[in-house]
Amino acid sequence: MAIQLPIVFIERMRELLGEEFAAFLASYEEPRYAGIRINTLKIGEAAFRERIPYELKGIPWCETGYYVDEAIKPGKHPYYHAGLYYIQEPSAMAPVELLEVTSGDRVLDLCAAPGGKSTQIAGKLQGTGLLVTNDIHAERTKALAKNIELCGVRNAVVLNESPERIAESFPYYFDKILIDAPCSGEGMFRKDEDMARLWEPAWTLKYAAMQREILSSAAAMLAPGGRIVYSTCTFAPEEDEMMIAEFLLSHPEFQVVPLARDNGIAPGRPEWLGRQENGQAFPPDVVRQTAGCGRLWPHQVAGEGHFFAVLERIEGGEWPITAEKMMNTSEEVPVSTRGRRTPRPVRRSRHAAGAQDGSDRHQVDEQEVLESWYRFAREQLAAPFMGEPLLYGGNVYLSPLTKERLEVLKVVRPGWYVGTAKNGRFIPGHPLATALRPEEALRVLHLSGETGEAIRYLKGETLTVEAERLQCREGANLKGYTLVAVDGYSLGWSKWQDGLLKNEYPAGWRWT
Repeated sequence: MAIQLPIVFIERMRELLGEEFAAFLASYEEPRYAGIRINTLKIGEAAFRERIPYELKGIPWCETGYYVDEAIKPGKHPYYHAGLYYIQEPSAMAPVELLEVTSGDRVLDLCAAPGGKSTQIAGKLQGTGLLVTNDIHAERTKALAKNIELCGVRNAVVLNESPERIAESFPYYFDKILIDAPCSGEGMFRKDEDMARLWEPAWTLKYAAMQREILSSAAAMLAPGGRIVYSTCTFAPEEDEMMIAEFLLSHPEFQVVPLARDNGIAPGRPEWLGRQENGQAFPPDVVRQTAGCGRLWPHQVAGEGHFFAVLERIEGGEWPITAEKMMNTSEEVPVSTRGRRTPRPVRRSRHAAGAQDGSDRHQVDEQEVLESWYRFAREQLAAPFMGEPLLYGGNVYLSPLTKERLEVLKVVRPGWYVGTAKNGRFIPGHPLATALRPEEALRVLHLSGETGEAIRYLKGETLTVEAERLQCREGANLKGYTLVAVDGYSLGWSKWQDGLLKNEYPAGWRWT
């Protein structure tokens, strides 16, 4: 066997799976599967299939997902840098489909980095509602924010907070919550051999403790009638069926929504529940509900191992506070009458307007900066944009939430980053460009994905471009910020002058 699986893991799975074990073990001799998912914020399925030069095979549990040959290196194409698709392990596409996001939903992705599932949620929202995407690890939020920006998401707030702190600010607020929980990662051994090498038996209980707290916080944030999808990429019952059984016992206002079995998702394993910590058996109704959970098995489907549970808050009953009462207000209110803590006193965010780098040394005139944005938008852009303009750390964002809502939280991105002001001039940000459609910009240069020109731009090179190639709205000067697009899809900014295109593509994003 190419992958060296831990002996303790092998023996436990042999005991759990019985006759299935031989097929399960043989799956580790098979190659891992690679997938890409359409970013429907930028391109539709028909156009995608027409444009993409790869051989595609549909993924059963995700309408916008396709298997691809990993050897083609889909990250090495200008269309990837235009955000037309996201590279994602096939099984990882299932949880968002089960969330059933609809237009206008307020959605929380609680353990979001590196952001694949958040971008999938954003595609379903299509610019409506709200996406709050969070990760507790500060370093991981860098990749999270970059993927949100690369995919052109306009209605997302990126946080670096604990679930408990978010729950204090958003009690009973979200319509949908995704918990792609930190876990022992047993389902990823074939995808990442280092996980198999580093795995320890004690991880199961360590992560189960984290998952218990995360689920409890999520319950405090879900609106009546809302939906939570809990997912892991592990086989351990303690992190899967047993976690859901414990949650149902402590949260009787929730129920499991049984999953359909027509797309490769196998049922949960209630026979693996064992007993509660007090030695008692789980109630029959709880046992029955865990059968409605789902699993993807590597010996049954073309994908890695995953577990899913869809939880819904039962409608009816009285709730201490509703989402509507919390919108656009910074008033402190009790989170719950069921023993949870009330919010801490409001504290000023270190990212608040008028301060940069956490100090008052660099005072900025908030109104002056915002006016420079308004002027740029009037003169350079061709569409109205939703969101409240906020000044954070000297930068301008269009936020789906008020500043008061965010001041008590660690905010990475309070919304769509559109730019900053320097010496009275507005400098558009790269995320503004990646989320724009060519028809929304004053000047556009179209590059072809079939020539090396787009790659040269992505590498940061200066291009020679004839004036006739620039598309400008009537009356516009050729000089100024120009949106660069590949085959009609935005890449970034440039400035044209006297036949030369000065490259504004950020160094940290460049083709390598």
